[in-house]
Amino acid sequence: MAGAKNHPYHILEPSPWPLIGSIAAFIMAAGGVMYMHEARGGGWVFLIGLAGVLFTMYAWWADVVREARRGDHTPVVQLHFRYGMILFIASEVMFFVGWFWAWFDYSLFPTAMSYVDGQVERAAEGAAAIAAQWPPQGLEVINAFELPLLNTLILLCSGTTVTWAHHALIHDQRGGAKRGLWGLLGVGERDGFLKGLWVTVALGVLFTGIQAYEYAHAPFPFKGLNYGAAFFMATGFHGFHVLVGTIFLIVCLIRGYKGDFTPRQHFGFEAAAWYWHFVDVVWLFLFVTVYVWGNWGAPVHG
Repeated sequence: MAGAKNHPYHILEPSPWPLIGSIAAFIMAAGGVMYMHEARGGGWVFLIGLAGVLFTMYAWWADVVREARRGDHTPVVQLHFRYGMILFIASEVMFFVGWFWAWFDYSLFPTAMSYVDGQVERAAEGAAAIAAQWPPQGLEVINAFELPLLNTLILLCSGTTVTWAHHALIHDQRGGAKRGLWGLLGVGERDGFLKGLWVTVALGVLFTGIQAYEYAHAPFPFKGLNYGAAFFMATGFHGFHVLVGTIFLIVCLIRGYKGDFTPRQHFGFEAAAWYWHFVDVVWLFLFVTVYVWGNWGAPVHG
């Protein structure tokens, strides 16, 4: 029959979001440049562009959700989604490789520095009293076995809870009476998927709160010190990824209440779980290389 669909692929309908998103991103970039050059109204231009980008993201993903609900995401389409997510995570791996590279470059080939009374100074040539060392001489560091270790345990636990949610969804563990605290959240006794998601989201929020507290009490600055710059960029971008992953899981939680996921079709949650596991693994490398190995031998703050 002419015009009949006789293939498993999804042919996309015309969409305005690529054009709108590009315009919003351009406005946001222009506003950022204006703001950094202290041009009048630069901050407002940036915020307008940011609002456009966020709205585009919401509307575009809402279209994808509607496509899934009407059955456009066939097994072949889901397979290609998985390929795309794998490539995205691979690009994120290379992003973090850059920060690890900077950290190892600074730590393995340190420059003679002094850090006295909050000021960072390059040591004079031939000054035997100030050696080239890492962390810089006189710098106090964060104790790896206090808040960083606690956050490591939190993320490891969150990896197990998101896996619990995934397996519960695959085995369709739903239904049952609603009692106690879970009942207040609208979760059935045998609904392991929503329970696992709730716990994972809570652990993600807890991790972010602890890291914010750690940053507020860090004994070294971001500006003017290669140690501080490398530390905050590496751990800070990871913290940003945790925040994004938490939002990702919250969206999955909302969709879970709406019944969007089934044991055979749940790529949206699967992608979120993959992303969360990636965040877990990156943190383990950060904990070992930045907090433990990179701080070895330096005086501990507090």
